[in-house]
Order: sequence, then C-alpha cells, then structure tokens
Amino acid sequence: MNSPRDIAAGQADKRDGASRGSAGVVVALDVGGTRIKAGIIGPAHDVLLDRTRDTGAAEGPDEVTARVLNLVTDLLAEAEAGGHAVDAVGVALPGIVEEAAGRVVLSANLGWRDLDLAARLAERTDLPVAIGHDVRAGGLAESVLGAGRQCRDLLFLPIGTGIAGAMILDGRPYAAGGYAGEIGHLRVHPDGRPCGCGGRGCLERYSSASAIAAAHADRTGEPVSAAEVAARVAAGDPDAVAVWREAVEALAVALAAYATVCAPELVIVGGGLAGSGELLLEPLRASLAARLTFQRVPRIVRAELGDRAGLLGAALLARASTESP
Repeated sequence: MNSPRDIAAGQADKRDGASRGSAGVVVALDVGGTRIKAGIIGPAHDVLLDRTRDTGAAEGPDEVTARVLNLVTDLLAEAEAGGHAVDAVGVALPGIVEEAAGRVVLSANLGWRDLDLAARLAERTDLPVAIGHDVRAGGLAESVLGAGRQCRDLLFLPIGTGIAGAMILDGRPYAAGGYAGEIGHLRVHPDGRPCGCGGRGCLERYSSASAIAAAHADRTGEPVSAAEVAARVAAGDPDAVAVWREAVEALAVALAAYATVCAPELVIVGGGLAGSGELLLEPLRASLAARLTFQRVPRIVRAELGDRAGLLGAALLARASTESP
C-alpha cells in the first residue's frame, strides 16, 4: 500500500496544466489549542484561500467540535462559490490520534477524548476525511514539499513551548497507534528536572523555548523570552551562552540516541526556536557529530514551511484519502 508521503510526492511531480484540471481541491484544518488555521488547498499544493479562527477551547470540547464542523462547512461553501470541486477534508490536531480509525484518543489541549472526528466530518460533508497528529502532518509536509524533499528517512523536530518529533521511516510517517515521536520526553539527564509528564530529566525541560527562558530566569532573575536569550547569545552574554550550551547539549544527547536507533539521513528543526538559525544549528551539528562513532551522522537543517506545515500536511492526508491502495 502506498503511504500518504508516496502518494503526495507523486502528485507533487504532476504540476502541468492537465494535472491541475484533473483534480479538485481539498479543505484542510490545523487545529491548535488557541487558533485554527484552515484553508482550501489546490492540486498543486497551493493555498487558494486561508482562514484563521479562535479554537474556543475554554468553552469546552463540544464548542471546539462545533467550530471545526462549522468552519469546514463554511469552507465547502466558499469552494463551491469559487467554482471548485472539493475532493476530501483533512484535519491535523495535537494529542493521541489513531489516523487509520479517524479517532482522537485524547487531545488535552482541545478537551477531546474518544472522539470519532472523521466520522462526524464525513457525516456532515459526505466526503472522504483524514485526520492526523499535527506534528506528524507537519513532518509529512516538510518531507514532501519542504526541506525533506527526496529524503526517505528523516526526523522533523519542532521546538517551541514543547518538543515533539515526526518520524519518517522509509518514506512513511510512523505513528505506532498515535504514541510515536515523543522525543521531548526522552531522558537526557538522570534524576534531572521534574517534568509535567511525571518523569525527570526530559529533553523538554532543557531544550524547549519555555525551558530556555525558565533556565535563564533562574540564573539571572530576569524573565526574558527564548528569542531574547538567543539574541544575548549572539552578543556573547555569558549567562545566555551557558543556558544555550546546556540546551544544545541536551538536544545532542537525544539526537544521538535517535540516530543510533533510527539512522535518519536528515533532521529538520522547526518551531519557534528554529528562528535562531545557525546560532542553534551549527553547535548542534558539532555536538552531535562528536557523540557519534559508527552511526550515520544526519544532516541538520532548518524547516522551510514555517507555520503552514501542519495545514499543508492535513491537505496531503486528505489528498491521500482519495487514492486507491
């Protein structure tokens, strides 16, 4: 069976006029804890229309569900008004997601538990529906349309408030029933800082943007953002440099473990911290290479798709749902 990546990559190669006229659009949503990014995506993976709405998570899970259903309905109407036939719907969201079943096992940010979201959307739209984890959807998009083109074994590593990973193995996003990719909870310091997951020494507690800001505040008493810490690193501030070095070393520990087990060709760093560019990537490459012996040393690059990765990944999943196995 072809994977979503293989199907989408094949479609990405068909960008002549005939292929554009041979397929309709898809409706895609990237549902976050605060905002929903939504759009109508064309056959050549171009965003024909985009919309942003508040998620309304504080109003409860039923309200979030209603907003998703209503937004999809609105986009279908806009597509029809624009003369577009809609082939499918795709939704990316945080939490534990069973993609094959179309079911949200748990999404704490949205208040969803055991929600048959694909069935609800299919009933509303009478269209094929695909749902997926937001980070895996972003990794799929980066592997097909972004920094991972032509690469079949990679790790997409968005670093923001938390850290997660999208594992692309032999061209296929790896889900393990929705539990795969939680690299942010790999232990990098035995008996280290306590983590909200219940463990200690997790990568997220050292290398996420929130952890970097907290570590700098603990060291200096001055609350600043991770972006400001990065700016101070560039200026040579010793406190910022020490915090940054700790974050880079923790990332290298985690990536060395991942490289030993999964041997990626490429690590794509995304999320807010990727905005620091080579200030992060250059020392991370050096630290990781120094830790590896016989293992394949992956290239480490910055993500290309930015905050549209999840939306485009949802569109790729939607498109793949229309293809025969």
